[in-house]
Amino acid sequence: MKQIIKIGLLAAILVACNSSDKSKTDDVETKSETTVETTPEKDYSSYKEIDSDEALIATALMAAPKESRANCKVIGYNMAGDFVTFREGDNQFIVLVDDPKKDGFNAACYHKDLEPFMARGRALRAEGKSASEVFDIREEEVKSGKLDIPTGTTLHIYYGKNTLYNPETSEVAEAKLRYVVYMPWATSESTGLPEVPIAANHPWIMNPGTHRAHIMISPINE
Repeated sequence: MKQIIKIGLLAAILVACNSSDKSKTDDVETKSETTVETTPEKDYSSYKEIDSDEALIATALMAAPKESRANCKVIGYNMAGDFVTFREGDNQFIVLVDDPKKDGFNAACYHKDLEPFMARGRALRAEGKSASEVFDIREEEVKSGKLDIPTGTTLHIYYGKNTLYNPETSEVAEAKLRYVVYMPWATSESTGLPEVPIAANHPWIMNPGTHRAHIMISPINE
């Protein structure tokens, strides 16, 4: 008899607990269902390795504005490891292909007036100069007038960790675009821009007060 009474009391307690907590439980489950999202993985099965000069050119052109790609000059290291001009161009852009000997993917498109500055950097790196040495040498050469960086000229960088690309669209898997606008000697005070980004995709000024001061616009990390 005592056993029956105990079972009856236990059942009554459980019913009471379930009734009092039901609204809380339902609320938590609803929140969980509405906030948990699944992001489908992209299918890269149709993508292939960048393994030819033609693929280097096609993928690098993705760094340039779409309407300008047909007439860009294209330069860079070919699959054999030689620095070459893949083709001449007749618009304002020069496209630099990804270096196939380096990890990841990094192609660029920049205004042709930046070529002396870019070429000088390539030459100094070929001599074995470090990044800081290249910076200091070009700083002095810009100050002396030997080298010029026209204010407002742009650099577009198409980059990512992957070296797979879509042969149909030339898109590189998971690659993103970053934009640079050169403003020699500019500072946060002269531009009104912060020296660090305040949020994703917001412009900021990098290397302020130097020859290499530039407005940086980084992509949103999804």
